Amino acid sequence: MEDNQDTIDLARQTRDSVSALSRRMRQERPAHGLGLTSASVLSRLDRVGALSPKELAAHEGVQPQSLTRQLSALEERGLITRRPHDRDGRQVLMEITEAGSRLVAADRQSRDAWLARAIATRLTPVEREVLSAANKLLDLLSET
Repeated sequence: MEDNQDTIDLARQTRDSVSALSRRMRQERPAHGLGLTSASVLSRLDRVGALSPKELAAHEGVQPQSLTRQLSALEERGLITRRPHDRDGRQVLMEITEAGSRLVAADRQSRDAWLARAIATRLTPVEREVLSAANKLLDLLSET
């Protein structure tokens, strides 16, 4: 096994690099006026489909009460709708609208375009291969 300090240093460097890229990707978001939590909620609903506020809160790592304002604002903007739960009439499900899906798609496209340009202009073909391998490793780490 590698020296513990080397592993700690690699962990710190990886965290710093991933955090810096994450901040830079947030800067590339189109000006849609959504906060990070609201954008994350919309993206999740777009990826997985309708969820209850409780399920959304669990995915976001917050209390359901913390999402109340964001969900209301998203609904007022016509980006999500509420509908009765299929099996439990006491619950509601939050569902993304077509307008919400278009906003998520535009957001992703904008950030993907920026990152593709950065990769194309700043990385050599060999560095792109290394990045591809690193992406697989980052995916593996995110599963733990």
